[in-house]
Amino acid sequence: MGEKTWLPFPVLLLAALPPALLPGVAGFTHSLDSDFTFTLPAGRRECFYQPMPLKASLEIEYQVLDGAGLDIDFHLASPEGRTLVFEQRKSDGVHTVETEVGDYMFCFDNTFSTISEKVIFFELILDNMGEQEQEQEDWKKYITGTDMLDMKLEDILESINSIKSRLSKSGHIQTLLRAFEARDRNIQESNFDRVNFWSMVNLVVMVVVSAIQVYMLKSLFEDKRKSRT
Repeated sequence: MGEKTWLPFPVLLLAALPPALLPGVAGFTHSLDSDFTFTLPAGRRECFYQPMPLKASLEIEYQVLDGAGLDIDFHLASPEGRTLVFEQRKSDGVHTVETEVGDYMFCFDNTFSTISEKVIFFELILDNMGEQEQEQEDWKKYITGTDMLDMKLEDILESINSIKSRLSKSGHIQTLLRAFEARDRNIQESNFDRVNFWSMVNLVVMVVVSAIQVYMLKSLFEDKRKSRT
């Protein structure tokens, strides 16, 4: 019934590499975020696993983009198997947890539906995944000079981190807007098909009623008297 998936996000590869291989990347990275869209068939359950370090932040946001009812069951569990979040028949949700060391499991359950498949979008935002502060200190070891130079270096690092944070937030907002737009488009297309169907039904009913009325009016004016010979 269910499937287990280890998230194949390219960005998680950066977190898994040694810091020595990423001297110019990890020092300015505050968070890692990735999004994923998949189709969950009717009567199925799909589970994903995300490895996390100690005292990091894991934020999960999901939306049901398409499917009857636009609802899904959501389950988030800790590495020890303890249930952190359990929601039933929800169309969207946002959850943030402070993590322990281990693999966090989150599942989307569509077993309550026997016909309709669901298109689900979710996004992960991972904060404090590495030792950024230590890596920044290691980077500063290569800089020698006066206190003024150190102060300018601090200003540069602060500016770069601020730009990085704002760019990440902008990308996150754009991703959410695309998800909302996709869900709204699916709703509009479904409403369009429904309106067309009932319009055709009403048209057929009107034609049948008109034919019956013409026949009944015509029958009222027919001369039913029989001539005698």
